[in-house]
Amino acid sequence: MQYPDVSSQIAKQHGLTPEEFEQICNTLGRTPSYVELGLYSVMWSEHCSYKNSILELKRLPRKGDRVVVEAGEENAGLIDIGEGLAVCFKIESHNHPSAIEPFQGATTGVGGILRDIFSMGARPIAALNSLRFGSLDHPRTARLLEGVVRGIAHYGNCFGVPTVAGEIYFDPSYTENPLVNAMAVGIVPINKVIKAAAHGPGNPVFVVGASTGRDGIHGATFASEDLSESSKEKRPSVQIGDPFKEKLLLEATLELAETDALIGIQDMGAAGIACSCSETSARAGTGIEIDVNKVSRRENGMNAYEICLSESQERMLVILKKGHEQKAIDIFEKWDLHADEIGMVTDSKRYVIFEDGAQVAVVPSDHLVLGGGAPQNKREYSRPAELDTLLQFDPTHLPEQPDWTTVLEKLLASPNISSRRHVFEQYDHTIGAATQQGGGRSDAGVVRVPGTRKALALSVDCNSRYVSIDPRRGAQLAVFEGARNVACAGAVPVGITNCLNFANPMKPENYYFFHESISGMSDACTALNIPVTGGNVSFYNESHAGPVRPTPVIGMVGVLEDIDHAVTIGFKDEGDFVALLGDIGPDLGASEYLSVIHGVVAGAPPKLDMDAHTRLIRLLPELAARGLLKSAHDISEGGLAGTVAESCIAGNTGVILTFPGKGRAVDTLFAESAGCVVVSVDHQSWPMFKQLCHEFGVLVQMLGRVGGELIAINDWITLPVSFAEDIYESALPRLLKSKQPVTGQTAN
Repeated sequence: MQYPDVSSQIAKQHGLTPEEFEQICNTLGRTPSYVELGLYSVMWSEHCSYKNSILELKRLPRKGDRVVVEAGEENAGLIDIGEGLAVCFKIESHNHPSAIEPFQGATTGVGGILRDIFSMGARPIAALNSLRFGSLDHPRTARLLEGVVRGIAHYGNCFGVPTVAGEIYFDPSYTENPLVNAMAVGIVPINKVIKAAAHGPGNPVFVVGASTGRDGIHGATFASEDLSESSKEKRPSVQIGDPFKEKLLLEATLELAETDALIGIQDMGAAGIACSCSETSARAGTGIEIDVNKVSRRENGMNAYEICLSESQERMLVILKKGHEQKAIDIFEKWDLHADEIGMVTDSKRYVIFEDGAQVAVVPSDHLVLGGGAPQNKREYSRPAELDTLLQFDPTHLPEQPDWTTVLEKLLASPNISSRRHVFEQYDHTIGAATQQGGGRSDAGVVRVPGTRKALALSVDCNSRYVSIDPRRGAQLAVFEGARNVACAGAVPVGITNCLNFANPMKPENYYFFHESISGMSDACTALNIPVTGGNVSFYNESHAGPVRPTPVIGMVGVLEDIDHAVTIGFKDEGDFVALLGDIGPDLGASEYLSVIHGVVAGAPPKLDMDAHTRLIRLLPELAARGLLKSAHDISEGGLAGTVAESCIAGNTGVILTFPGKGRAVDTLFAESAGCVVVSVDHQSWPMFKQLCHEFGVLVQMLGRVGGELIAINDWITLPVSFAEDIYESALPRLLKSKQPVTGQTAN
């Protein structure tokens, strides 16, 4: 095979800087071959190497009593949940592909994160997603949302994993660059965890699953640059998924894990064979030698460069124990999976590629990977001057509204508050019969741990408005909101994974948001004693229209020891007391109220007392375990009034709240004060409930009682529950329908 000669100009076209190209030449002692250049271009891309984020990520807390696998050690994090079991979880982005091909971008995002979970021997039991789209006033938004949701539903439903929770936000900054973050969660016996390491020189290396095609070549590089008009020409960088093939891979992987034939497994995602071979050998301190002619291809004329860089989906790299190959092959054949023996483990510490009998690449394995020879850059950052103006905005100068009931109606119809039923009903959240709570019934999805009384509470959270104005506090609030949500469901938060969506890191003002967000995340995780077990960094979420709002999404996992203690958001029985935990303050800055009613996105995000908030998060699971909570729903977008309305709608009952307000009515009703939760309590449990709140040092205020058909809050708001429900449930479908393109036309 004849390849082009490599030069600094060709290296630049591959996304490598002059300094990086020089480093490669110095390491190899020569100019790299064209295939070697391809390996470096994908492995040293931002997407694979984290070269502009790894030094910041090292500031996050990784250790904890429950941690089985720390961040970076394997494909996903592992937390011990007792009874010899661990929860395996991770979140990743598929933003750029979804902007170009929303259906395929979303499907392959789900498929990739599921492989990260079951390649470690864990059976996936739940999926979540965090989605960001542009304003619904833009015709492109409805098309992107429809494609992404259809893709997520298609893959998850066909594969057989319930989608139990998620979030969707709309903001003009995401119009050209939507964010599609997929999270998966699985359970594995601690003694059955599969390692992604190529141990044992002489052991054979297999590619199992789908054949290799040209789809996805340079997908990692594509994800490491800003979106532009030319991005539409990069559809080959968007892979095509097959959930039915992935289901077969899952079952074969878990069956193989029960044998003595398996050494290690690595899924093939970004950078395909190039990444899986280099990472598994580097992790084990060995080498790998492969012959690309032995790789099954579905397209004619593919060369080593294309085969190694292809990101074709539903493929795994499997290292087997020599002499046990047939045992594994029998399992693959049982599940109708093709398997190619493409090479073997060596003791050379080099990744060697043969094509047509000739060596076309010889590279030190650890020189390609994160933490090895890949660059680790310390980027400059500077605080944007406009943040001072945004932070100093004073909402008290805005005019009072004449009718607070009308304000609540408008907020319930807001795309960022209204019901997501139109979306989550497309997902099957009951597959596997383990879902206890899904589809908006709780602040977190709740899933039974098979074979036990335990359950997991799962959430994904981030208010990007807060982060765009005060990134440190915004990230702190995101972590605490995630912890608060799983605690409201009755669970003890035990670990987080993150998906850090930011703009071009080469611009100091962009990188400021990343640096400060990492600081805030570290602050919050340290205060809560919760480790970060891994995650994903997605830079270059930027287009000609500008950067997206900085969006560090937090995937939170909590554990309930008894699934019967799970708590939902809906009010239950007439006469139950309604109470507020925490203290509402004048926290209207960056709120949904300001955005919807006044068209303003400004003001300081809610204040955060981490000590008080931590006490609240410890209290809630204790109240749930003692059976003292009938419902719990945290205050977030929409404030107290929005929270109460959602609990009434979920419970199909009204409330009568009469309590002394503090300060202005607007602050009491619509401030998004952190660390506040609205609960309902049986009147017989009230004394014990109050005593426990006092013991934990958490403020509690009686608001009123459940009952009737109205949402009645002092003399401020009177709204029939049925009317509120109609507004809340119909808003998003109505807005989407009004923006659908006319038949025969395409929304650009």
